Amino acid sequence: MLAVIGGSGLTQLANLDVTRREVVRTPFGEPSGALTFGRIGCQEVVFLARHGHGHTIPPHGVNYRANLWALARSAGAAGVISVASVGGIRADLPPGSLAVPHQIIDYTWGRNSTFHDNGDAPVVHVDFTEPYDRALRERLLAAAVEADLAVVDGGVYAATQGPRLETAAEIDRLQRDGADMVGMTGMPEASLARELEVPYAAICVVANWAAGRGDSVRAIRFDALEEVLQRAMVRVRGVIAHLCAKTR
Repeated sequence: MLAVIGGSGLTQLANLDVTRREVVRTPFGEPSGALTFGRIGCQEVVFLARHGHGHTIPPHGVNYRANLWALARSAGAAGVISVASVGGIRADLPPGSLAVPHQIIDYTWGRNSTFHDNGDAPVVHVDFTEPYDRALRERLLAAAVEADLAVVDGGVYAATQGPRLETAAEIDRLQRDGADMVGMTGMPEASLARELEVPYAAICVVANWAAGRGDSVRAIRFDALEEVLQRAMVRVRGVIAHLCAKTR
């Protein structure tokens, strides 16, 4: 079974043939919402909206531990695809483009970022040299080629705290640090998946230029975001459909 976590702009998978919905409880509390099970082609898929029904949960308030536990342990997903909206920092990541990042820089704080913090067991360290699963990334990129959809291969994702967007000076700092795109939900989602030993990869939709870039030099144009996201999510669903077709 493949799990898909939908972010801003993807609160449901329109091409998912739904078979059931299930409310799941975990040792770490409740996930963002009910799990939606179904099929895309012959591939079994479980979908979860990261920000909940009606997009009511802010990035720093997402129960990432419950979400990953529900998908990997309760539902038994063999891989997790994260769909996330980001701001473009690098010049070749304009609004509407898709990217499959290969690295993360974590600027978040105060989030529950491990399953191993109850104090009753030894400290657990995981290797995070490559935060995204290499094989799952390659499958995503191959699916994009099959779908004849342009996707940028690689990029450094900067995970910021939110929910406010960044200042232009902060984006300058992120760029100096080597970041190519900026979002608010990439961590600790990726590291929690690694702790659970479930393959995890992301496909990012550039919703806007980051602060101080492109048409966001003076301010972010919120009026244009929804249209950009909706058009781009059609292509994201195409990539996922071809990924499912390749994993039958």
